Amino acid sequence: MIVLRREIGDVLRDARQRQGRTLREVSSAARVSLGYLSEVERGQKEASSELLSSICDALDVPMSVVLREVSDRVAVAEGLLVPDTVPAELAASVSYPPSGWSRTQADLAPVG
Repeated sequence: MIVLRREIGDVLRDARQRQGRTLREVSSAARVSLGYLSEVERGQKEASSELLSSICDALDVPMSVVLREVSDRVAVAEGLLVPDTVPAELAASVSYPPSGWSRTQADLAPVG
């Protein structure tokens, strides 16, 4: 059975580790207790949308990127083919980079 909180936790942990950051650094930046963040990363606690937003901000990763990776993982677990591109209509309708986001498209790396 697919447990969404585990997939979210795995994606968040992968993003943090790729950045070489500690739980303590991210928990402080996200203003969440270290123990709670650890439980979220291990899939033991369900993160509220507000908490998930704070963690994503602390990691400087758009929540949409995290949720996309989670969605792709769930699709794979369900045996579905995951497209590796964004439909042209969607790409044309979204400004990139999003306003207020300091990274460029070249800075993006897959989460997970």
